[in-house]
Amino acid sequence: MGIDLSLFALTGKVAVVTGAGRGMGREIAIAYGKAGADVVVAARTAAEVEETAKLVRDTGRKSIAVPTDVSDYAQVTNLLKRTLDTFKHVDILYNNAGGNILAPVLDTTPERWDAILKENLTSVYNCCRQFGEVMVKQKSGNIINTTSMAGLGPMLWCAPYGAAKAGIINFTQTMAMEWAQFNIRVNAVAPGIIITALSRELSKADSPYRLAQLKRIPLGRFGRPDDVVGAALYLASDASAYMTGKVLTVDGGITSSVYPEIVNR
Repeated sequence: MGIDLSLFALTGKVAVVTGAGRGMGREIAIAYGKAGADVVVAARTAAEVEETAKLVRDTGRKSIAVPTDVSDYAQVTNLLKRTLDTFKHVDILYNNAGGNILAPVLDTTPERWDAILKENLTSVYNCCRQFGEVMVKQKSGNIINTTSMAGLGPMLWCAPYGAAKAGIINFTQTMAMEWAQFNIRVNAVAPGIIITALSRELSKADSPYRLAQLKRIPLGRFGRPDDVVGAALYLASDASAYMTGKVLTVDGGITSSVYPEIVNR
């Protein structure tokens, strides 16, 4: 027997994607629409989420844009209300929002530390706490969190970001154990170095930092936002029905290399 490809369909599902204004979030939102889901897109910039919602509607599915700073608990409350007012239920929550600023530990101020943890970790709590409560009442749901290769081990100049992403992994596993009894699955995706507008801002294409990282990637290239789509679709669909509390790493092999300095000479 061949695989039943309908397992990957999201027909009739309602998905919420945060950080969906551009980059990975936008690609995931569009992919969910193509797979049959209606999609709520959220990010801080109104014009960007409106454009993403239009692209989802172009797939033939319904979509609404809800400008939201998910690090603000009250704004997440509004996001949940808009979702339920429009679609009456929610099946999938993809927490993609986050950001980083490269800096050594001694150049990281307490204010910057707090801001990065709030943007990356507290935002995931805000969404999971509120949407999770609805999913518990429904006795069904699927949550996917974006962590990072920086959450799997040390990464220079990324201390608060790495700490937040490591926290997301533990938080994902804890929720998976607590909420399995309610038929809720919770997993995470750990991208490697994905070239997005944010990563371009962090370092130029010809910077020593960027070139040094490229040499460590066994597949010999940086990731693109659409490289994460397969993992996002898999975890959102019934194809992964027996997975919870797991992290899928999408990094070109960088975290698997024992001798990164000789991978790509």
